[in-house]
Amino acid sequence: MMTRLPPVVRLVGIGWYFAFSIVGGIVAGVLLDGWLNTKPAFTLVGLLVGLLAAFWGGYLLLMEVLGRRERTKDGDEA
Repeated sequence: MMTRLPPVVRLVGIGWYFAFSIVGGIVAGVLLDGWLNTKPAFTLVGLLVGLLAAFWGGYLLLMEVLGRRERTKDGDEA
């Protein structure tokens, strides 16, 4: 389903993926810190995990968008 969207919409989706990954990691870390009283250990771990997930997933999504664009430009797809 995602492959039928125009590249611009897919790029906006990648931006949202970055935001949700990073914020989600931070929120999970803050919640764990509050529950375990270990401030700021899990917040920093959550930030790191969120950043890693954002960059790796964003890279994969971007390569998919760029790969599809190259195939379209070569005339392989309509």
